[in-house]
Amino acid sequence: MPIAPEELLRFLSGVHPYDALEADALESLVPQFVQRRLPAGEPIYAYGHPLEGLYLIHSGQVEIRDENDVVVSLLGPRNSFGERGLARDGIAATSARTVEETLLFMLPVYAFNELVREHPASKRFFDRSRGAKPRKTDLAHSRVETLMAPKPLTLPPSATVQQAAKAMAERHVSSVCVTDAERLLGILTVRDVSGKVVGAGLPFDTPLAQVMTADPMTLPPSAIGSDVLHMMMERNVGHVPVSEGGKLVGMVTQTDLTRFQAVSSAELVAEIARAESPARMAEITARIPQLLAQLVASGNRHEVVTRLITDIADTATRRLLALGEETLGAAPVPYLWLACGSQGRQEQTGISDQDNCLFLDNAASDDDLRYFAELAKFVSDGLDVAGYYYCPGDMMATNPQWCQRIGTWRQYFTNWVKKPDPKAQMLASVMFDLRPIGGTKALYEELQAETLAAAAKNSIFVAHMISNSLKHTPPLGLLRGFATIRSGEHKNTVDLKHNGVVPVVDLARVYALQGQLAEVNTRARLEAAVAAGKLSGSGGQDLLDAYDLIAETRLEHQAAQVKRGEAPDNYLAPADLSDFERSHLRDAFVVIKSLQSALGHGRGMLG
Repeated sequence: MPIAPEELLRFLSGVHPYDALEADALESLVPQFVQRRLPAGEPIYAYGHPLEGLYLIHSGQVEIRDENDVVVSLLGPRNSFGERGLARDGIAATSARTVEETLLFMLPVYAFNELVREHPASKRFFDRSRGAKPRKTDLAHSRVETLMAPKPLTLPPSATVQQAAKAMAERHVSSVCVTDAERLLGILTVRDVSGKVVGAGLPFDTPLAQVMTADPMTLPPSAIGSDVLHMMMERNVGHVPVSEGGKLVGMVTQTDLTRFQAVSSAELVAEIARAESPARMAEITARIPQLLAQLVASGNRHEVVTRLITDIADTATRRLLALGEETLGAAPVPYLWLACGSQGRQEQTGISDQDNCLFLDNAASDDDLRYFAELAKFVSDGLDVAGYYYCPGDMMATNPQWCQRIGTWRQYFTNWVKKPDPKAQMLASVMFDLRPIGGTKALYEELQAETLAAAAKNSIFVAHMISNSLKHTPPLGLLRGFATIRSGEHKNTVDLKHNGVVPVVDLARVYALQGQLAEVNTRARLEAAVAAGKLSGSGGQDLLDAYDLIAETRLEHQAAQVKRGEAPDNYLAPADLSDFERSHLRDAFVVIKSLQSALGHGRGMLG
């Protein structure tokens, strides 16, 4: 028999978001609910079919299955379901079936739409996309393409210093880019004219090729403003060229940044860039947890926070490389230091272990290998002192296996793709997240393109990588929608890293492999996968929203720990969350599990 309206009113009064409604609004909503008492094993709705409305469980249990008929969630009393399909196009994105006798309340589509239209709290609750955060007009939120001068002054290398000075005066700029068919060769600034030309007594007809700063560091238009500031402070320069696809497209100067500020992270970068010892670096990196808390409190997006924190690790690495060369002498052949793991993906949330390797020019002799072994030890030991502790799995340049000539690295990748055993899968997963930190980038660019192409064409390797990517699963269970850790110091918590962030990292890596995408950052990979058609627009947006929610929940959890004087970790107790937060987090895990299921069944898309 149906329950009385008074009992339904009392029930709704204790369920979010109905508990936030005014009394009159809640009372008017009660008669619009349709009650359904269903036996065990009864279908409620099928995947791909129009939804009648939003469902709310009063008693009983319901299992939610994805398009591949895989159970992705078990729901109990007070849980809603069907909102994701209603928010999209009214078509069910899952299927639902009772597990035991269940009493449901169904709010018809017209009533659901009116509820979210008329009541902001309800709209926020049922909107599974990431809500907008307060955006501030600062470097952390500004892309370089919005800061740069789009048509920098350029001259050929044969032009004279006098021609350059005249052109700069006429354009009212302080630098000229030396180019050859849009390819950037060097840069000359007003300060260079004063110091390198006038100060040195050189004639004014000196060619720019003789006095320019050759091969200057550049940034892409997609970089953020604080990347510019960090580069300026680390390298003591006032001009940063912007390039895309090997072509010069803009210039950013200190003047362009005067209205922006990213003081705290930039200060750490600047201090580390001047540090004379690893011990001094350790004093600086000890402030990273506080920086994290400040960045989160300021409303920064998670990808901005992790980028700024990773910049500090990158700067420490480059500073140690420079100190190493000062101590050991200049490198005998070109080399490239690369990071993998969270540093490689620019996703560090704080001090972590180091994952790195060295690519050496093929001209390196055995004596040269001994030099780079010493350099690797100098840098890795320094990083450890600075707080970036040694990798437990010895995935570091100090391991001779990961300090090799480029030809050996090419053979490594070839063998991993041809023979994808479990160890090869693990190593390939790590190495597909490589990002150059210091040295000659050209040593990696060609190899990266070759490896992506070869790996994408090898269906067996791709299948193994897909299988490997499904090993980390979201913590979905019956108790309030979560499967918490059952024992130990982290009992009754969920691991937001290994069971939340890592599954998305693994999925994004597979999409990048399938699409031969060069991006390394997880969010950038997902966006590129959608653009390349390797992930559907709707599925990609769902996964991006889920990833954003989990990553930001993780950062907010860590920031709260820092404020309490605790060491930040990844273990969150669902019991500490509100109904609103638990519901959204659970649904984010459901989205990830659905994408894993789709990938495991041979489909990279979620419709």
